[in-house]
Amino acid sequence: MNVHEYQAKDILKQFNVPIQDGKVADSPEKAVEAAKQLKAETNTPVFVVKAQIHAGGRGKGKIQGTEQRGVSIAKDLDGVKEIATNLLGHTLVTHQTGPSGKTVNKIYIAEDAYYPGESELKEFYISILLDRDRSCNVIMASSEGGVDIEEVAANTPEKIVKEWIDPVSGLLPFQARNIAFALGLSGNAFKDMVKFLMKLYKAYEATDASMVEINPALKTSDDKIIAVDAKVNFDDNALFRHNNIAELRDKTEEDPLEVEASEADLNYIKLDGNVGCMVNGAGLAMATMDIIKLSGGEPANFLDVGGGANAQTVEAGFRIILKDPNVKAILINIFGGIVRGDRVANGVVEAYKKIGDIPVPIIVRLQGTNAEEGAKIIEESGLRVSSAIALSEAAEKVKEVIS
Repeated sequence: MNVHEYQAKDILKQFNVPIQDGKVADSPEKAVEAAKQLKAETNTPVFVVKAQIHAGGRGKGKIQGTEQRGVSIAKDLDGVKEIATNLLGHTLVTHQTGPSGKTVNKIYIAEDAYYPGESELKEFYISILLDRDRSCNVIMASSEGGVDIEEVAANTPEKIVKEWIDPVSGLLPFQARNIAFALGLSGNAFKDMVKFLMKLYKAYEATDASMVEINPALKTSDDKIIAVDAKVNFDDNALFRHNNIAELRDKTEEDPLEVEASEADLNYIKLDGNVGCMVNGAGLAMATMDIIKLSGGEPANFLDVGGGANAQTVEAGFRIILKDPNVKAILINIFGGIVRGDRVANGVVEAYKKIGDIPVPIIVRLQGTNAEEGAKIIEESGLRVSSAIALSEAAEKVKEVIS
């Protein structure tokens, strides 16, 4: 689950991670009030107005048809109101949103962290995530903050520092010092970076985050380290332990079909192809998408109904897949282990009849427990559904219906 920048900062603040303070608003009038409160609390000379969407590149992104950027500086309250008016309710396009963009429903009014002083300002990149190859967390850091990490990795990979964390001992102080030293810090800034990293890692573990990304982490002119931006993703499977975090979910930022699928306890990801697929198991889903591509089609989605496929889950899957106008056929690929093939077949027939006339052909490939019985049920149903046993047979039938 993703959250907005302002939500991520609120969470980090609970773990004493220094952040660029700010306030959220959903109207120009509330933005002005937020700026007034922020001015009273921080005495900031200018305001940073940030669009809140689940996508990066907001600083370079623009509102469709205008020159208004997703992150702008306002010198006074009138400027705050003007920028808020230009952002709220409009579509922001960044390199991560694609040309369709995302609607800005909220903005974050932040203090100015780039104030002048005796020391030079410096931006860093810091992230914490799971390294699946090593089965442990890793901290990635770079002296090239404010730049996409992919760009840094492509052009100057030597500027990326990595520190792998033992899952038993956790982040140790010497590892935080290694990172601070590799980033070229010294004095108070070095000490503050060590503290920053220790607190950030504590927040990452305590919230069951799957990723924390601070870009940039700023060394201020008085040698403090603060999070100017924050992106935090959480492990969906651990949200039952964090009701306060689960409540932060913003469904307006998610694909409507993916939201509908999650409410039906289905794992669904929309893709750009023409063949819908419904399977039980993530590995089988990947294999099914390969089958579709080998048959000359393109997968329209990833849809895992899990081990308890029945008429209700199959019906929900059908309805979701059919809402994609690009779908020309549906391939159901079920391995009967926990679930029996005849039960799935009856579920397909029942769901088909309940939905009514399904406008695209359906291929059902059953294997495993009671697969033959299931195939017989499909073939004798009289519906526009054909069955297959072998993967090659399913691929041929997909090829026939999309050609």
